[in-house]
Amino acid sequence: MGEETDGKGELYSLMKSDIKKYGFKHGLPLEFEIVNLTKVFSSKKEMMVVPHRAQFYHILWIEKGAGTHYIDFNPVKLEDHQIIFVPHNSVNLFDEEGIYEGKSIIFTDNFFCKNPDDVRYLNTTMLYSDLYDTAVLNKAHNSELKAVFNAMEVEFDRQPDNMQYGILHSLLHIFLFQAEREMRQQGYEELKPCANLDYLILFKDLLEKNFHQERSVNKYARELSISDKQLHKATTTLLDKTPKQLIDERVLLEAKRLLVHSNQSIKEIAYELGYGEPTNFIKYFRKHTEATPSEFREQY
Repeated sequence: MGEETDGKGELYSLMKSDIKKYGFKHGLPLEFEIVNLTKVFSSKKEMMVVPHRAQFYHILWIEKGAGTHYIDFNPVKLEDHQIIFVPHNSVNLFDEEGIYEGKSIIFTDNFFCKNPDDVRYLNTTMLYSDLYDTAVLNKAHNSELKAVFNAMEVEFDRQPDNMQYGILHSLLHIFLFQAEREMRQQGYEELKPCANLDYLILFKDLLEKNFHQERSVNKYARELSISDKQLHKATTTLLDKTPKQLIDERVLLEAKRLLVHSNQSIKEIAYELGYGEPTNFIKYFRKHTEATPSEFREQY
């Protein structure tokens, strides 16, 4: 790769992250696919048991499972009759010794987001929003969910025509709605719609785009055309965390991803996260984790 500057005139070679990125498969008529999880895990195991970022959403329907699946350091114990919702771009790690028997639905933003309402849905649903923990539906015996899933399989296997996209899009919507209903019935709590939630969602979206370089609460508030006080109220009311805590959490998550799942040096990670001086990054990381970046890397 070419050389880039760190913003202060110093040139450094930006190594490509060792966290593999997998885009959606080329050549399919739609950015939607239903695959046999058992076959995929068998044929592409070497790819799946190393940390990777999938540039698409997963719905893993585990009919028979054992082992531990990791999504951004969050362990999910695999069980029979389980559905796991994996957000796009999260660091995903399959258990090398695990059992993954079942099916997987794979889709992209391009497939799902026909309009702004679809975008908002994916950003706020308990199934994929980073406002919530990893969504896992256990004891997934719901006949209605299975019926919709089967309908998607039938439509997906059909010879493509100009109606297929609309039908699959609608069925996927219904499946996600049904899954949300089942999650609520199993006691999963969600955030209630309100002005503070709107501010929180906008803040999180802006943070995702700018956390590498921008860490000022005031600048985020100004970009959202609200006061620091309003932003503070939104985040503390809904998540019991200040805007500064959310900024730090996002920076530290990315730092941990790169430390554990890449071979980049501490200096290169510091530059990638917007630190002109690696020593400042080391102090920041140690302040929030009680370990230096090198110590954290060694622990994993």
